[in-house]
Amino acid sequence: MRAALSGLTTRGRSFLAAGIAACLCGFVLSETDLLRVGIFLCALPIATAVVVARTRYRLSCLRRIEPQRIPVGESAEVVLRIENLSRVATGILLLEDRLPYSLGGRPRFVVSRIESRGVREVSYPVRSDVRGRFVVGPLSLRFADLFGLVELTRSFTTTDALVVTPTVVPLPPIHLGGDWAGGGDSRARSISTMGEDDVTTREYRHGDDLRRVHWRSTARHGELMVRREEQPWQNRGVLLLDSRVTAHRGEGPGSSFEWAVNAVASVGSHLARNGYGLRYITDIGHEVSGYSADAMAGTPFEAVLLDSLALVSMSAGHSLSAGLSSIRRGGGEGLVIAVLGNLTDIDLDALARFRHHASACVAITLDTATWSASRQPTPAAAASAAAWPAGPGGAPQVRTHAQAAAVLAGSGWRVLSVTARSDLRTIWGSAATNSAVLAAR
Repeated sequence: MRAALSGLTTRGRSFLAAGIAACLCGFVLSETDLLRVGIFLCALPIATAVVVARTRYRLSCLRRIEPQRIPVGESAEVVLRIENLSRVATGILLLEDRLPYSLGGRPRFVVSRIESRGVREVSYPVRSDVRGRFVVGPLSLRFADLFGLVELTRSFTTTDALVVTPTVVPLPPIHLGGDWAGGGDSRARSISTMGEDDVTTREYRHGDDLRRVHWRSTARHGELMVRREEQPWQNRGVLLLDSRVTAHRGEGPGSSFEWAVNAVASVGSHLARNGYGLRYITDIGHEVSGYSADAMAGTPFEAVLLDSLALVSMSAGHSLSAGLSSIRRGGGEGLVIAVLGNLTDIDLDALARFRHHASACVAITLDTATWSASRQPTPAAAASAAAWPAGPGGAPQVRTHAQAAAVLAGSGWRVLSVTARSDLRTIWGSAATNSAVLAAR
């Protein structure tokens, strides 16, 4: 009853206030008719509140999001299915679904009477200009009586998630080199036929099938050992994303960091569909591994990669050492594609030394100064830059874009130099024949 009285609308409160005033005036003036009117005005909202509070509606809600994963800038449709499970018909219902600010305002719908076992469906579109994982719901219902005197709110508890992924650009098929290096044991090997004790083993590497663990050798060496079985060679590669806040310029969807995320998503999806077993690693060492050796099974990795990139944010790291170490712990790769921002002398030295751990290395270097009208870094980047290794005079040892590209090319990296206006399709098409620095503007 207390909840029902708290749900009185402005009209209901006005009726109640007018009734109380009429009762007081009728009592003071000894006007019986005025007292009767006051009692009626007070009784009407109270009686309505009692009826609404005692009415037990049993409703179910089913929400569908089609599709549940969309690229930035595209729309999805949310469908709400309301079913009345009770034996009595409902009154007027006001539906309101809760949405995060990035998906737009909260949608509201007025649903007329739902008969017993009846169903109503409503739908609305959602769209986001920023990537991320957004929670949709819960749905709240408002019950109103026919006179508009009482309005009660009830909420469901179920929610659904909408994943907004980076934009994936279709890329032309090219030959990058480094093929058939890194699959299985890198070369076809066969186990010995002399018995279980003569099985050739090696240390366990991330991504190995646990069914290949050789427990006797594991007990002898004190670490996981796996059998070296004859396997078909496989294209392997790794994607390295430079997510340091000090390595990028600009803010929001138009920043260099968002361009780098879109580039990793496009390259990763392209290689996964072409049969590469991939790993995705950030500068701080966060890793997502691929599943398969064939093109069809590469699709699950594409979905996992896009889900991971939908949530990636800038890191406070100061170097690429953690990411490069994570690549080396995996045993080396045939193809390494790194999307890089501003680089210091320490970064360039680490990348030059790392070049010997892969068959082919491609660096997509971003001229971050072109991503912002203001060439000053953001406040967060400026604060993080204070902790960078400093050179003479206290200034961070950050190389210019041209200098960094030249150093990488000289150490054997295949360098693709891009600006804010560069087209990834054009850049990727040029990577097959690139042996030096490509300046694509």
